[in-house]
Amino acid sequence: MSAAKIKKGDNVVVRSGKDKGRTGTVLQVLPSEGKVVVAGVNIAARHRKPSQQNPQGGIDRREAPMAISKVGLADPKTGVATRVRFETKDGKKVRVAVKSGETIDG
Repeated sequence: MSAAKIKKGDNVVVRSGKDKGRTGTVLQVLPSEGKVVVAGVNIAARHRKPSQQNPQGGIDRREAPMAISKVGLADPKTGVATRVRFETKDGKKVRVAVKSGETIDG
């Protein structure tokens, strides 16, 4: 397994689809499915019938997983989507934004 280019807590920009251009924080990464859940992006509405636990019923809105290929890490300097590469600094493997050369963690 290779190192994760996008991790929980990262700020990402949606590169394609209905939410293109929107930014959010990664809430969850699902590496086995190749998907991520991003706060406030890819909202799915589910209509719920009234039940004993929820007598009111109604519409539940929540973030649905989306393909990890649709998001790019937001550059720490400019905020635009960038690719990620790995470098070794002080004997530690760190993520680096390709566009600006900024270190993302470390």
